[in-house]
Amino acid sequence: MSNDRSPLGPARIWAGAAVFVTCGLVLGLALAGTLRLSPESVAQGVVEPAYQNAATMAPLPGMESPFVAVVERAAPAVVSIETRRKVGAGGNSSDMEEMYRRWFGQPPGGNGGGGNERRQQQYTPSSGSGFLIDPDGRILTNNHVVRDASEITVTLSDKRTFKARIIGQDPATDVAVIQINASTPLPALPLGNSDGIKVGEWVLAIGNPLGELQGSVTAGIVSARGRSALNIAGGAPDYQDFIQTDASINFGNSGGPLVNLRGEAIGINTAINAQGQGIGFAIPINLARHIAEQLVANGKVVRGFLGVVPAELTPDLAETYGLKSDAGVVVGEVSDDSPASRAGIKPGDIITSFDQARVRDVTAFRLKVADTPVEKRVAVALLRDGKPMTVSVTLANREVMLAQATGRPRPVPGGVPDEVVPADLGMSVRSLNEQEHAVLAENINGVVVSEVEPGGAAGTAGIEEGDLILEAGGNATTSPAALGAAVKAAKASGRPLRVRVASVDWSSGRMGTRYVALKLKD
Repeated sequence: MSNDRSPLGPARIWAGAAVFVTCGLVLGLALAGTLRLSPESVAQGVVEPAYQNAATMAPLPGMESPFVAVVERAAPAVVSIETRRKVGAGGNSSDMEEMYRRWFGQPPGGNGGGGNERRQQQYTPSSGSGFLIDPDGRILTNNHVVRDASEITVTLSDKRTFKARIIGQDPATDVAVIQINASTPLPALPLGNSDGIKVGEWVLAIGNPLGELQGSVTAGIVSARGRSALNIAGGAPDYQDFIQTDASINFGNSGGPLVNLRGEAIGINTAINAQGQGIGFAIPINLARHIAEQLVANGKVVRGFLGVVPAELTPDLAETYGLKSDAGVVVGEVSDDSPASRAGIKPGDIITSFDQARVRDVTAFRLKVADTPVEKRVAVALLRDGKPMTVSVTLANREVMLAQATGRPRPVPGGVPDEVVPADLGMSVRSLNEQEHAVLAENINGVVVSEVEPGGAAGTAGIEEGDLILEAGGNATTSPAALGAAVKAAKASGRPLRVRVASVDWSSGRMGTRYVALKLKD
């Protein structure tokens, strides 16, 4: 019996392997053809970079700047204004120097270098901007752009030039209207409503910066409203209610429009802050329009006159009156024989409403009074000793004059010794001497501030040596003892002490009064 098995031969093994490999290749090629897995050769197709087709791509919808349409509407009405001012050798500084001081706080060249050479010229040039407000050729600009000009040349956006004449000027608001005569109607810029503007909204400044870059446009926002009491180099207007913007403006932009996104002028670009960056100021167009209407109609501005010196009703002052609101203004002084005095308005009264309009601050109040027609009879709502009352006042006419700062000489020396009141006030006072009584009007009495402690209540409130304290706590201060009694009463009430202070020119007796609140120590 045999157990032997017959093994596979080498030829049969290699034949099986060949069949298996062949079947795999056939199946792989079939799948590759079906799934298109074979790579294309370089010669068959080259992929183009995406940027080569960028020019054929459709632009995104709605991406055009909204400023474009505004500029197309507004720019044709904006003009360049060149002036010449006649000066004599050795005369006053030129308009160019004054304008540089206004905008930059210094004359050209920084230290005035070359100024003497310019002053030897017969005429000195100056430049600014403006904008047409009607098709007949009336142009709104700043008064300081055309002040003292002997010749005015206006260049339109289409490069046509015209000689202009002054219709009227108002230094108190820095507004002027000039006129050119053209044979065809001119493009006028519509005027908007500056009372409706909001902080944060977009605005454009259009003008002639640096005197040569005609038609320049800059964009920004309204950064604040109601700016006043600005110390503008070259002369600040008496009435200030500026719009503040960060739209870039420069020397030469004066008189150009500040425009909203509807293509309306909402202000006249007037000044910048020489110490800051990106801060400019424009006259609200509502104020400018009212002034322009009077200049066109009468050649001058007629303002109403009430006869009071108003002061801000600060929260501290409101507390001395026992008030929870600081809306209104405090009457610091009443002019003799004025509409206010004839109506019975007194110092210390709080004016809360004028001609049915709520009074919010001194700036708005002064503008409201000035804009009220002369001889108009208006109602004035007051608070006196916490009680409301209303008086009727007929406004008078007055010529507005710029206030002249006067020195504050020391009081006339006398033989009255200092009498110190409670240390809570941080000042010493004494009675008036005979010489001082003679300088002041017969009905004026008070105590003279002889010393002010730095950092004390009086010094913090702005009281200075030589001031006259007329009232304290609503009562006349005829002696240091009377002031001391007022201090005790205020401490007992827990409120600040309300003091009526007069800054006196002891050489003439002229004085201006105000109210301040003194915070007393516990």
